[in-house]
Amino acid sequence: MKRIVLCCAAGMSTSMLVKRMQDEAVKRELAIEIKAVPAAEFEAELPTADVVLLGPQVKYELARFNKIAEPYGLPVAVIDMMDYGTMRGDKVLDHALNLIA
Repeated sequence: MKRIVLCCAAGMSTSMLVKRMQDEAVKRELAIEIKAVPAAEFEAELPTADVVLLGPQVKYELARFNKIAEPYGLPVAVIDMMDYGTMRGDKVLDHALNLIA
């Protein structure tokens, strides 16, 4: 099972997006766990995550988080602001899956 972690300022603003992504994964019959966490919990998620996506509000952390995730070989990327704002779970799921592939 693949594990996608969404990281935002407090872990709250991404919960709706996580739900949309989960709905899309079910529709596609994909075995994927998707979780939202605050940026402060980023490092705790690294050992079990397959990819970490950052909410646009924490994109300033990208360089630092990439450096921390590098030893794990873990991709870290920022969610497209338009996809985030419009809650396009399908597009964000595609982005995460492309990073894992």
